[in-house]
Amino acid sequence: MSLNRRIRYIREYLAFKKAGGVIDKKYPIYSDYKEQAGSASGHYFHQDLLIASYIYKANPKRHIDVGSSISGFVSHVAAFREIEIIDVRPLKDTGHDNIKFRQMDLMSGAGVESEITDSISCLHAIEHFGLGRYGDPIDPQGHIKGFLNLLKMLKPNGTLYMGFPIAAKTQVQFNAHRVFEPSEILSWQEEYKIELQSFSFVNDAGDLHKDTSISNLPKKTEYGCGIYTFKKLG
Repeated sequence: MSLNRRIRYIREYLAFKKAGGVIDKKYPIYSDYKEQAGSASGHYFHQDLLIASYIYKANPKRHIDVGSSISGFVSHVAAFREIEIIDVRPLKDTGHDNIKFRQMDLMSGAGVESEITDSISCLHAIEHFGLGRYGDPIDPQGHIKGFLNLLKMLKPNGTLYMGFPIAAKTQVQFNAHRVFEPSEILSWQEEYKIELQSFSFVNDAGDLHKDTSISNLPKKTEYGCGIYTFKKLG
């Protein structure tokens, strides 16, 4: 703790009382004096906001999300439209009409319907499939099975939004997550034809590089975030 910050606290405490303020309890916080207004960096900030803005502009008839952050991405989208969410874990009622929930394991394929939506997202979730961290079954191919089922649910010409950790080399960091080489996702499917429409990424420093090429990822990247938009071809 900085001595200068502690002195500042005491000085402002005395000034507040001198001005007639009533203090019921001392609760010193020294860390905020020199902080910025907030954090506007990192995987979730850029990924969630960027994809929510894409969905707002696209205005799909139906949007389904699988496993993304409820307090981040889902709440962004639910502010302006209905969003249906699927997760392997249960979720209590949120109290918001725009959020619809269904519990389902997307790896198993049970209950996965074909061509039911024109828009689907899976942000910072696919890297966990099959590692057991969230109570899901152990499956080394879980991420690929989940990806294929996302495409199965999507109508022809529909849009798939994906986000996950990327690095120069694919790794399994059990049981936290996988980290993928950014072009690897292009080899995950054979039965469906997809087209990459846009790629952005967040670098190791937490900064967004928007609408760029997969090949532009710095070679020394250890834990970035790839943000993909795919179109499913008919």
